[in-house]
Amino acid sequence: MATPKFAEIKQYITGCIESGEWEENARVPSENQLAELFVCSRMTARRALTELTDNGVLERSQGLGTFVAGRKSQSSMLAIRNIADEIKDRGHGYSVQQLALEQVNATAPIAIALALDVGSPVFHSILVHCEQGVPLQVEERYVNPAFAPDYLVQDFSEQTPHEYLSQVAPLTEAHHTIEAIIASSELQQRLAIPATEPCLQISRRTWSRQGVVSFAKLVHPGSRFKLGGHLTFNK
Repeated sequence: MATPKFAEIKQYITGCIESGEWEENARVPSENQLAELFVCSRMTARRALTELTDNGVLERSQGLGTFVAGRKSQSSMLAIRNIADEIKDRGHGYSVQQLALEQVNATAPIAIALALDVGSPVFHSILVHCEQGVPLQVEERYVNPAFAPDYLVQDFSEQTPHEYLSQVAPLTEAHHTIEAIIASSELQQRLAIPATEPCLQISRRTWSRQGVVSFAKLVHPGSRFKLGGHLTFNK
């Protein structure tokens, strides 16, 4: 099956960025130039530029054009997406290291987060998600076994916990808090960062129709990650 034109354009742009031909803040070809180069409509070229902008690869400035974005990976503050999809959408390679997958007894903070009794058995996982082989996120997650009884037998190199939980306990609600932290020595090692580097931590609880499904702490190196979003207000 032939590759769609918009996908060819995205591959071309990400290839130029990855090779170093287009550096950070460099202007990329316009919709008209891309349409002429790839023999396609302006709408097709616009779709490629829009998708790369939404994924944080490019930045668009009204009246000035489209530019190569900063090197930090970007996630949306307004939506919960699968980190593997985010990385792949940027045209980068995704990989994961699984550090823990076990059953533990809930401490008071975890029991409160999952609406369980202290000491209740819960499932616990620790994963390091990598972009181009470089650690981007340490995900530590606690899961209510009642909603995902087969969690401990999953292969999270094939699908992320977010993907699996979305299938077995579809998300209906989420709450998260975001804060800057200094990582512990253990987190520093997992993220391959120096002791002085600040990190961004997202704490997230997710619900299905039956109750609280999981509680996760997602930690990112400050030098490799940023959160962003776009809001449109009705006049």
